Amino acid sequence: MDTLKLKEAKDMLADDYGNLYIYKNKDFSFTKYDSLGKQIGKMMLTVPYKVQTVQNPLNVPLFSENAQEMKFVDQNLNEIQKLDFKQKFGFIRMAYAEDLQQLWLLDDSTKRLIQYNFRNDTTINSYPFDISFEDLLDLLVYENKIYILTRKSVSVYTLKFEKLYETPVNNGKRFRRENDTILVVANNSILKYVPEKGMVTIFEDQDAQIVDKNILSYFEIKGNKLYLYSLEKVKKTDLPKEPETQPEVKPNSTEKPIEHIEEKEKAKSEGKSSDNTLEKLIEEASDVQATVVEKLIN
Repeated sequence: MDTLKLKEAKDMLADDYGNLYIYKNKDFSFTKYDSLGKQIGKMMLTVPYKVQTVQNPLNVPLFSENAQEMKFVDQNLNEIQKLDFKQKFGFIRMAYAEDLQQLWLLDDSTKRLIQYNFRNDTTINSYPFDISFEDLLDLLVYENKIYILTRKSVSVYTLKFEKLYETPVNNGKRFRRENDTILVVANNSILKYVPEKGMVTIFEDQDAQIVDKNILSYFEIKGNKLYLYSLEKVKKTDLPKEPETQPEVKPNSTEKPIEHIEEKEKAKSEGKSSDNTLEKLIEEASDVQATVVEKLIN
């Protein structure tokens, strides 16, 4: 891609069709490019927005804490719907679109997690959730578990506000869910949450400016250039190498076993006989070839 398109990128996302989405803080622009670098759509936003996910390119959710609203845009980045939270709630610190009907909202003023159906404008559930929202970066709710990403850690809670897991994570930016797998996209690495092991790094490049992934590849911007890595190749390089088996060292011996000498002599004689046979075949082939040529001339 043109380096000018990547130079001032604050964030990059890739959908499963290979389209790229570039967000720039400088002018609050959100631009979509196809896999060949051709611009498909562009939004000029007036305040900062956080792009939740582009996995469904037909319905991309964006949340603005400053504007206290959420937008949904289509495959050409045209606005489909806008939700204004100021009229109905207190101060929403973070919003997560679970599907095309429901949102999960963290209300900082009431310290509650709200399950909200925006299609029919009804609150389904409300749960006490008294945590500090100051360093909050992202929120994800899946199978009755709440995933919280802050500037320093990742935490997992139940809907009853019981902490199940917490671990330090540096430079995290957002969550990504692939079926049952929960991923954390950081500045230069991607981590996967494994319940038995915790957070496991599946991709990392310390020199990368921005990283992301879709179902086919890992993406990174490094040196204002875009790089793609095959998932399979990265998996293979991450696999631990099997220890090489050392050959058994036998003690030195000055004696030559008789059977080895006999085998060598036999091999020599067989080699000579095979050489003689080969010479005879070559001579016979030459005679035949000469006879054929002579007949053709005559």
